[in-house]
Amino acid sequence: MTIVKIVELIGSSQMNWEDATKNAIEEAGKTVRNIKSVHVERFTAKVENNKIVEYRAVVKIAFVVQRE
Repeated sequence: MTIVKIVELIGSSQMNWEDATKNAIEEAGKTVRNIKSVHVERFTAKVENNKIVEYRAVVKIAFVVQRE
């Protein structure tokens, strides 16, 4: 039987929301194995002086749990 776990993360980027999503997956991949999918919950941004200075993507990443 396959068990899938889902974690919620926030990725960020100074470039765009796509990079923010990619960064979340790349960072998760440093400690999580068997990532199978990503679901983008929402996009947000940090604004300073009426300009976006940081793009953020709130994502859910699904991965297969390995058993011993």
